[in-house]
Amino acid sequence: MKRDAIVVGSGVSGLSCALALQEAGYRVQVWFEQSAEQSTSAVAAAIWYPYKVEQDERVMRWAFDSLQVFRGLSDEPKSGVLLRRGLELFAAPEPSTPWRRWLGRVRELPAGELPSGYTSGWEFELPVIEMPVYLPYLRRRFEGAGGVLVQKNLTDLGPACAQAPLVVHCSGLGARDLVGDRSMVPIRGQVLWVERRQVERFVLDDFNPSGPTYVVPRGNDCVLGGTADEGASEMIYDSAAAQSILERCVRLSPGLAGARITGQRVGLRPGRSSVRLEREDRPGGGTVIHNYGHGGAGVTLSWGCAGEVLRLARAALAS
Repeated sequence: MKRDAIVVGSGVSGLSCALALQEAGYRVQVWFEQSAEQSTSAVAAAIWYPYKVEQDERVMRWAFDSLQVFRGLSDEPKSGVLLRRGLELFAAPEPSTPWRRWLGRVRELPAGELPSGYTSGWEFELPVIEMPVYLPYLRRRFEGAGGVLVQKNLTDLGPACAQAPLVVHCSGLGARDLVGDRSMVPIRGQVLWVERRQVERFVLDDFNPSGPTYVVPRGNDCVLGGTADEGASEMIYDSAAAQSILERCVRLSPGLAGARITGQRVGLRPGRSSVRLEREDRPGGGTVIHNYGHGGAGVTLSWGCAGEVLRLARAALAS
């Protein structure tokens, strides 16, 4: 097999796979309908956190591999990756959290540090990925290595398979149409951007009955969320949901009371019962590697999945 590849999709999964392949010596094109800045990835609060995804052994391995890469990228000022300490809070008995052991310095919060209504909590450090900075960083790095971006509208993977022996399929929710995967379910998410003020630590309440609640400070603003409306595909801004998000987040981070809202976004997470990351050898020759269905963990799994794609691509080349 020649070392030519086409990656379909320019969100964080597609760009990560394209970069991994390009830097490994493949000649890669990224075919996209919408630019990365218009993708679901651009909406993400993008803190490393295995959210809305199964937590089996393979997924946890991808998450850990990604964590290691993001820790390294935090040393690059232009990457948009920051390491921040923060809190995860629980108002009910905690679920199993196998990934917490990877985080290094983890501190259980004493009762006196818990906000009202919470029974337990932890403090630890996580990578925060500022997507308006990080996505252009990935694109520049990819193009600087010789990769090519091509805008194309596809109805199936046929044209890509006809042009390259290796196709990496990272279309997210687009898989419903491109490969007929009807198991894909949109999970509508809404976020606000507000001025950061002096907020330095993130706060997470993943199990709030009113919706996942999080405050994620970036370089100059905070991302406040959120919603997780499974099956909802409307991309309409909901003012009532925004007010609920704001109130919930101010309870977690009172320093944001009265903060100026600088933006709002709505996106659709690509929900699936399990991540699809597998090799498909085409009957007429060539290989497709599917990499989609990451739920709310696209950023969290991005580098681990890119590494798996590279391993599968090398195996296909050797066969």
